[in-house]
Amino acid sequence: MSSQAKPSKGAASGEGAVLDKTATLAWLRRISGDLATATTTRLEQSLPWYAGMPPARRSAVGLVAQAGITSFIQWYEDPSSTPWIAADIFAAAPRELLRSVSLQQTLQLIRITVEIVEERVASKSEDLREAILLYSREVAFTAADVYARAAESRGLWDARLEALVVDSILTGEADEELPSRIAALGWHGHGEACVLVGTAPVMFDVDQVRRTSRKLGVDVLVGVQGSRLVMVIGRAQPANEETEPDALPFVEIATQLEPAFGDGFLVLGPTVPALVDASQSARAALAGFAVARGWRHAPRPVEADDLLPERALAGDPVAKHTLVGRIYRPLAAHSTDLVTTLWSYLDNGRSLEATARELFVHPNTVRYRLKRVSDVIGWDATGPREALILQTALILGSIGSADVVRRRTPMRRSRDAH
Repeated sequence: MSSQAKPSKGAASGEGAVLDKTATLAWLRRISGDLATATTTRLEQSLPWYAGMPPARRSAVGLVAQAGITSFIQWYEDPSSTPWIAADIFAAAPRELLRSVSLQQTLQLIRITVEIVEERVASKSEDLREAILLYSREVAFTAADVYARAAESRGLWDARLEALVVDSILTGEADEELPSRIAALGWHGHGEACVLVGTAPVMFDVDQVRRTSRKLGVDVLVGVQGSRLVMVIGRAQPANEETEPDALPFVEIATQLEPAFGDGFLVLGPTVPALVDASQSARAALAGFAVARGWRHAPRPVEADDLLPERALAGDPVAKHTLVGRIYRPLAAHSTDLVTTLWSYLDNGRSLEATARELFVHPNTVRYRLKRVSDVIGWDATGPREALILQTALILGSIGSADVVRRRTPMRRSRDAH
């Protein structure tokens, strides 16, 4: 009977292990405050970014470190609680701390906390040392998961906001909130801007587009609308006398971004002073993209202003106004001889001799007047494409002038009759 009442050797050793763990846990709870204080001191000594933080944020970081030590003690008592215990460390931090402390800094915080705990605790037993290493691994993975989720949420939010901004620019429905939305996206463009419209590729690499744009010294907003890809391009700095000579033209920038688009036409809108005015460039680019097939040999990219005749034929009022305002009115205001010579030159198939015979002047006079036309408006009538643009402008300008005359004539007659 006495032999049966005596406990076995294995049972005694198991009971001793339980007593040792219980004593260790009690000891850990007693020194947890000292560990947290030592960790905070080491953070101030080792991490300059921590020392430079405002007091409220330093306090929040200290709470995270203290929560890590407390959670380790809870985990050591029950290792099966790893998933939720490790994740609970970061619940002690306010949401804004994730935005002010990077993942790299968080890992530095974890490393120093583990070092302090290991220095003070690991010598207690080899089992406790292994527990510290295992737990620090779980915390590191949990930290990476927390930051990955935050980055994913921010990325989805940024993508939705970017799509909203691009849509506002395309529709011209810009409101007072547009500048703040643009700033929220981290837009660095403060100078000129323009809009590039083309076909969306099957596989679109937006990260490659952003890398290319940074190398070109511009910022870009990207929007994919069905089969259409839209890029709003802005210079990183305002154009001035010092930076303007080195700034790439937007046509060259569009050429560098061209590989990101799918097959088809690529249209670049006119340059506007700032991003808030980009809707003007967007309207021209979209109108040009809709009629680009009307120019058989259109370059890629092609400027929207080079498609003014096609846009005007399609009924684009902006194109009509641009042609009349930039070509017909300046010529008419400068000299009627220039308008007459240009009309005759275009009607006679761009023949100098035929134009000279019709106007009863020398061919050199025709040449001189055509040069004056080019000086006044910037287009050269001797080229086939520019000749089409100029002839369209003359037609629209003449129609508009005739409309003005017809509207005014009845009014004069009614006054005379009265």
